[in-house]
Amino acid sequence: LADGVRGDSLSAAPQLSTVLVLLLLCVHSLRRLLECLFVSVFSDGAMHLVQYFPHPVGPIVTENGSIKGNLGFIHAFVASFSVIIVSELGDKTFFIAAIMAMRYNRLTVLAGAMLALGFMTCLSVLFGYATTIIPRIYTYYVSTALFAIFGVRMLREGLKMSPDEGQEELEEVQAEIKKKDEELQRSKLANGAPDVEAGAGTTLPQSKWHRLISPIFIQAFTLTFLAEWGDRSQLATIILAAREDPFGVAVGGTIGHCLCTGLAVLGGRMIAQKISVRTVTIIGGIVFLAFALSALFIKPESGL
Repeated sequence: LADGVRGDSLSAAPQLSTVLVLLLLCVHSLRRLLECLFVSVFSDGAMHLVQYFPHPVGPIVTENGSIKGNLGFIHAFVASFSVIIVSELGDKTFFIAAIMAMRYNRLTVLAGAMLALGFMTCLSVLFGYATTIIPRIYTYYVSTALFAIFGVRMLREGLKMSPDEGQEELEEVQAEIKKKDEELQRSKLANGAPDVEAGAGTTLPQSKWHRLISPIFIQAFTLTFLAEWGDRSQLATIILAAREDPFGVAVGGTIGHCLCTGLAVLGGRMIAQKISVRTVTIIGGIVFLAFALSALFIKPESGL
């Protein structure tokens, strides 16, 4: 049994390392894409900002010598990170990672979930960044209004939420994963394949790609991606990318997802029993309202 567990960990290690490399490449490619959208290189080698966009990504040195672009990145990073934390703790994607990690190899589940969340974050940032062709003053106040609406809605949901809301969400996700497992088992039986994950049958030599992308990896990716699509955290990421530094939003959101998913994989059931989804929802509403109120103190032209 110990050899089997050790073998599962070793086979899942390439999956996790590959996902980390893919996430780094996605973030790097996103940054390069944004830079290319803002900067054009002319034949004399000089760099000129594209005039069709309202504000540059690169740092701006103010009169007192401070670097404004760095502050914009930090502000976007903190905003994105905090929004993801309050949106994802106790969310459906959190429970998906937690339950699957209790049934299958943790590294495989973590790799599949993180690839889905990282891809979704970069996609959401691109959606939000596409709105920057609109004058910043409009997107700034529209995003502020959306943050206020989200905040009020989360506060209402939190105040009306029952104390057992987290347990109900957990049971719903368990039923969904059980249904997917049954479909996977029927597919294996139809193809005459042994259930390797459950320990049945003999382990046959597999190709490198088959070890890298196992059925559990695909299941974790698919369930997480579908659960995240249209979720509150995705919409919040799009809104943030429309008003903040997009690279900071992408990095903060990805790290926030890494933290939440890592906690879910390591001790999701225990954490779900300790935290109150109602409390987290109320705190999330307060955070969203705080970002909306920040528009009263930060001007759209500041770029922060």
